[in-house]
Amino acid sequence: MADRGASALSLPDDWPAHPDPILALNRMGSFDWDLDSGLFHMDARAREIFDMRPEEYDGHPENLAPRVPPAEAQRLDALVTQAIKDGSENYGAYFRMRLRDGSLRWTHTQGYIRRDDTGRPRRIVGIVRDATEELSDLADRRQDAALDDARSQQTNVVQLATAALAHARTVQDVIDVLKDTHGLTHLGATSLVMGLVEAGRIRLVAEGPAGSFVPGTLVTRIDEPYPMSEVVRTLRPRFIESPEEFAAGYPILWPHLTDLAITSAAYLPLIVQARPIGAMGLLYSDRSGFTPEERNILVALGSSIAQSLQRAMFYEEEQDIAQGLQQAMLPRTIPSVPGADVAVRYRAATIGGSAGRDIGGDWYDLIPLPGGRVGAVIGDVQGHDTHAAAVMGQLRIVLRAYAAEGHTPATVMARASVFLHELDTDRFATCLYAEADLATGVVQVVRAGHIDPLVRAPDGGCRRVPVPGGLPLGLSVEFGTLEYPVGTLELDPGHTLLLCTDGLVEQPGADLDDGMRALAALIATGPDDVRDLADRLIEVADEREGDDDVALLLLRRRGQDTPQPGGRLQQHVAPGDPEALTHARHMIRAATRAWGARERADEIELVADELITNALMHTEGAAIVTLRVLNAADRRLRVEVEDSSSALPRRREAGESGVSGRGLLLVDLLADVWGVEARGGGKCVWCEFVVPERGPGAR
Repeated sequence: MADRGASALSLPDDWPAHPDPILALNRMGSFDWDLDSGLFHMDARAREIFDMRPEEYDGHPENLAPRVPPAEAQRLDALVTQAIKDGSENYGAYFRMRLRDGSLRWTHTQGYIRRDDTGRPRRIVGIVRDATEELSDLADRRQDAALDDARSQQTNVVQLATAALAHARTVQDVIDVLKDTHGLTHLGATSLVMGLVEAGRIRLVAEGPAGSFVPGTLVTRIDEPYPMSEVVRTLRPRFIESPEEFAAGYPILWPHLTDLAITSAAYLPLIVQARPIGAMGLLYSDRSGFTPEERNILVALGSSIAQSLQRAMFYEEEQDIAQGLQQAMLPRTIPSVPGADVAVRYRAATIGGSAGRDIGGDWYDLIPLPGGRVGAVIGDVQGHDTHAAAVMGQLRIVLRAYAAEGHTPATVMARASVFLHELDTDRFATCLYAEADLATGVVQVVRAGHIDPLVRAPDGGCRRVPVPGGLPLGLSVEFGTLEYPVGTLELDPGHTLLLCTDGLVEQPGADLDDGMRALAALIATGPDDVRDLADRLIEVADEREGDDDVALLLLRRRGQDTPQPGGRLQQHVAPGDPEALTHARHMIRAATRAWGARERADEIELVADELITNALMHTEGAAIVTLRVLNAADRRLRVEVEDSSSALPRRREAGESGVSGRGLLLVDLLADVWGVEARGGGKCVWCEFVVPERGPGAR
């Protein structure tokens, strides 16, 4: 009979008297199980492993019953039976055996099944060995691996939490990171509490989950018998390893925590530069005790949280100071303006998607001026920091002062640019200054690198008003040009002038012109009231969460039945600047019509044009043209053209083919009265026109 499987394990011919030397060297015993007779023969080493004396074993497997517990015997029988049924050549298993002293020992066996030519199993030969040390080493390795995995997992959580905390800008950001499901809950904490030290007390700033708040702990003294108070006093962590320890150590607090089934807790002082700024508690419901490694990890976590909290507290303090500075720099109140409805708004930027607000250099201002006029300012200093806010405040004040002194809009802007340049700052500013005569509706606009204004009609239609502009404030001096052209627009009753900074217009990836069109469409569909409209525009800016601040000024002109006395407009006309002359003509035409002098508008414009032209041709330097209403009762309008020459104008006779010499004749013919006045080192040529009463329905 061929013995298949003989190559798997061969026993010596004189076995079991002389076991295989290799097996003996490896402290293994051998066995030969005759399946036909049922006898289970073992060598001396195998009997030693089973703790059997020679006289206690006669070859029958039943003799091993005292050494192999029933459950283990059933498992081994099932294993062998399955191997035989499957046609396997071998099997192996670890099992426990009971020594004569009653202790259990792990043993390993491996059998080789020998079959005849028909495949029928006839014998099983194999080995047994003591596996106690092997499994002990394996268990130790598994335990070490498990501990390494646990440490790695906890360290990873700490690293992830630290990385997330690095982006926290406010105290609330820090709390949100800690309460996030991907944060500390991976450490198994059931509940988290955190408090900050303020004026000798601990103020609770975070607790969770919902419903775990302990009454009376919102603000506690440092000397009270609470674990957070203790770690703040001692600057040492407190690890509570059982409910009994918690109840004994903190009898006031413990009754309020029983519903949470707390089994242990770790309270950590939050220390920065040897000073406690707060404390944090992690409460567990499935842990008893803390290993040294876990304690070290939690202490390291507390240190990281403390550093993040300190940064957040510094940031919030800086924000409070900066925002206070900026609010102080903006106008505290906006004066009421007769004949107009005004709304102003400011929205700080949101940087990096944070809930916190940054500050910036955007500002608005409204300046009451003599003669029923008002100056409206919108501007933006480069940057989003306290320096930008400080520059903004200084620039707002000087621009207001220049306007109040009576300078023309172009001069106001030029002087403001010089002032910013002399501040010796690296910041520049864009600005738009609009000087509106509410009696006439004439608005003179000067633009320094700023976006154009918009005008909304009573029917909701909104249009962008292109205004010629100069360089931003501060840059015009550097590039050697202080010329700021003046644009003129008419603001009819019921129309609204809107000035804003680019934070309301610009969007990432969008063209500025597209942004202006989108803003005009938004204004057209907005509320009629200027305050409601301003609120709506700021709401849209908040929804966008833009990274630029927004300043907004809306001025709506109310209707007036009669011209108001004292109305005054002024335009600076430089020699060699045809645009300035064009703007002056536009201003005169718009003002005379608005003041009810439509019937004489052509005459007034023609006379003013002659006076301006004479000043530019026969004197050196610029001309300043002023248009004002002298008296509403007799409806008298006055045009003044001032220059720097003291030479008086002379009436000259024009030749038959002459093109000059007719100016004063024309003035004398068209004006009701005219004259010349000395003005310092120069003169002023003036003329007056009596405006006829308007009939019913006249415009």
